[in-house]
Amino acid sequence: MFRGGRIAAICLLLAVVHTWPLATAPGTLSRNDNADAELNEWIMAWVAHQLPRAPAHLFDGNIFYPQRDSLAFSEPLIVPALMGAPLYWLGVSPVFVFNVILLLGFALTAWAGYTLAFAWTGDRAAGVLAGSMFAFNTHTLTRLAHVQGIHAWGLPLALYSADRVLVHGRWRDAVSLAVWMTAMAYTSGYLIVFATVMIAVVLLARVPDWLPRPGRVAMLFGGAAVLAAIAVIPVYLPYRRVARLGMVRSIESVTEFSATLKGYLAAAGRIHFSTWSGGFWANPVDAFFPGFVVIVLGIAAIVWVFTTRRPREQADLFPEAASAIALDRRRVVMLIAIAVTGVLLSLGTRTPVYGWVYQVFPPMQGLRAASRFGNLFLLAMAVLAAYGLASLRRRLPAARAGAIVVALVVLANIESLRAPLHYTRFTGIPPIYSLLAKEPGRVVLVEVPFYPPQGVFENGTYVLNSTAHWRSLMNGYSGYTPEAYRKYAEAFWYFPREYAIQAMRKAGATHVMIHPHAFGNEAEQAKMWQDVAASPYLERIAVTPGGPALYRLK
Repeated sequence: MFRGGRIAAICLLLAVVHTWPLATAPGTLSRNDNADAELNEWIMAWVAHQLPRAPAHLFDGNIFYPQRDSLAFSEPLIVPALMGAPLYWLGVSPVFVFNVILLLGFALTAWAGYTLAFAWTGDRAAGVLAGSMFAFNTHTLTRLAHVQGIHAWGLPLALYSADRVLVHGRWRDAVSLAVWMTAMAYTSGYLIVFATVMIAVVLLARVPDWLPRPGRVAMLFGGAAVLAAIAVIPVYLPYRRVARLGMVRSIESVTEFSATLKGYLAAAGRIHFSTWSGGFWANPVDAFFPGFVVIVLGIAAIVWVFTTRRPREQADLFPEAASAIALDRRRVVMLIAIAVTGVLLSLGTRTPVYGWVYQVFPPMQGLRAASRFGNLFLLAMAVLAAYGLASLRRRLPAARAGAIVVALVVLANIESLRAPLHYTRFTGIPPIYSLLAKEPGRVVLVEVPFYPPQGVFENGTYVLNSTAHWRSLMNGYSGYTPEAYRKYAEAFWYFPREYAIQAMRKAGATHVMIHPHAFGNEAEQAKMWQDVAASPYLERIAVTPGGPALYRLK
């Protein structure tokens, strides 16, 4: 218990260090310069708000009115939202909740990687290395706006459970696998697709483990699949409905968000970026350099595990295996296969492999960023490095082994360190939004400017601000923009012209929130206010000096 507490503390400390200075002011520091962060703050707040009130309508978010299932336009984030729900219910801001859950996600992912690597190597330092390198790497540390990408702890835990099913052949491990798969489905569509592909690779790479008893293994994995499938029905159905509306990614649309081989030399860590790697950097979507320590130890693991002829000097964690060293070899082969699969699929349309999988595995058709398959590469490399570190310890003199091993873990984290990171200041949601919560009767809000589809990300702040009132909002921002929004934008963009106001009234809008600073210079703003004052359909409720103004549509 004491050691487990220390490992958890190390994981949390690393989360604080790698995201510094976020922990110093989680209520005011934010990545709200990225609309994805504002969207995810809204998603977690919406789940915490709606689940206790109307769980049957959880996916009917208040954005993109009158569209149903608007929560399904992006990741569900239900598991992270439930983790942060108590804070939200206490009245904490969505930004504070998001930042706490972000830190927790980093720590949990590091702990999960540790759990997997320690179980396989019996070496705690190797476990910390694997956990920290999977949690804190070039990819994750450039995705702070995407809490779903940080809560990747399900991947190593699913791999751990799948391995135990193969080695032990027990139902409890199959149930554990189903639990982790379900948790990922309730967090992110990407994660469940990654995990499914990973399990398929595990079964192909570990044929010697299940070939002597194919019936038993098929029953266990099949049972896990059935249990997970039943459990995810509530989250599957809304995504199936929006897919029929057109939320399917064409194979051509994946190209823009595919990785490149050059991207595997792109490192976000300050040391590498400022010295040699900056020239390989294109964008955060395409950056997967795992670090020199990880690469060297990973290669060493492959060499040592296939050249050694003696069993490892540790307790036999899996007595059912023929020998510890033979099991290690099969695991290393499996990890190599996972790494290669991750690289190939992350390249998207740059190879024919993605297209083949896209055709035979329909869930792939809901993904846009093929590059994120690089997570499988980073997970496999982190665990291979753990094998290398554990093997190195056994080859070093006992008096120096501990210090050298710890130094390598520290060095690997220094390689990936990007802190101190840049954040924007969150000053809170304007108080004028709370007036909407007090408005009697039905409220359907339009915020202007009402941006065209190509600028829909500008609605991110509107979406976040709606957490102050939870009334229906015709604006929205998500991974998918519905056709209704596109149609409304054609007219609403021209507010306060008469035909734009009439279009709002016809669409069912009851209130308008005006953001004057977005209407151009002082002369253009003055003209806008003149038109607003001249309209017989706009009744002023409140005006914030220099800020938004709320009007009722008569």
